[in-house]
Amino acid sequence: MQKTVLITGSTSGIGLGIAREFAKTKNYNIIFNGLESNGQEIADNVGKEFGIEVMFSNANMLKPEELRKMVSDGISKFGKIDVLINNAGIQHVSPIEDFPDDKWNAIIGINLTSAFYLSKAVWPGMKERKFGRIINIASAHGLVASEFKSAYVASKHGIVGFTKTLGLEGAPFNITCNAICPGYVKTPLVEKQIADQAKAHNMSADDVVNKVMLYKQAVKEFVSLESLGQMALLLASEASSTITGTAIPIDGGWNAQ
Repeated sequence: MQKTVLITGSTSGIGLGIAREFAKTKNYNIIFNGLESNGQEIADNVGKEFGIEVMFSNANMLKPEELRKMVSDGISKFGKIDVLINNAGIQHVSPIEDFPDDKWNAIIGINLTSAFYLSKAVWPGMKERKFGRIINIASAHGLVASEFKSAYVASKHGIVGFTKTLGLEGAPFNITCNAICPGYVKTPLVEKQIADQAKAHNMSADDVVNKVMLYKQAVKEFVSLESLGQMALLLASEASSTITGTAIPIDGGWNAQ
């Protein structure tokens, strides 16, 4: 029987990479989400490529009513939501004294608070069916900090704490909640960071990658979308019933140091 997965921020970057791994199995309907103007087309193309049913929502992570509607629309279309992947996220790099208030509020809202609203919305159905999988895409920065990323680090540490709480609350109902904590993944978000840091520090893009981004990783490679997708598939499966409340680093050994 088909399961349904809702993946926020899934029309680009990490979210789209994870969606494609789920689509390859042909075992999931996928609810896509994103603010790209061609989001419906992106979702439809994945559906056609892999022969699965899809839905697209442009729900804004900062608008709780839109998030609740995305969940209710998904349930109306597919009957249930079995897996929720809270992936949508943004970043801003700035010293604390210059950090814009609006950037702080947006980062906390999109990276952390949206996961609360969506988890709350899917929880009753999961509880009733005695099955649910919530997967939060955190970051290596959910476990360690870096300079000039106060809001991002705070949001990702927050999502790890939220994950632990839901893991405990969901245990009696076969609802698991886990966080995946990737190191740097070469997405449009990271490409922008490379360009911004190269300009700010008068460095080449290669130096930013090797001397800044991957400096703390033992394995000097960007994390692959496939590895994140495969980990998400494991955590979404029936076999993962005793994996809950965890924060799993996929970071080339960054957190081992």
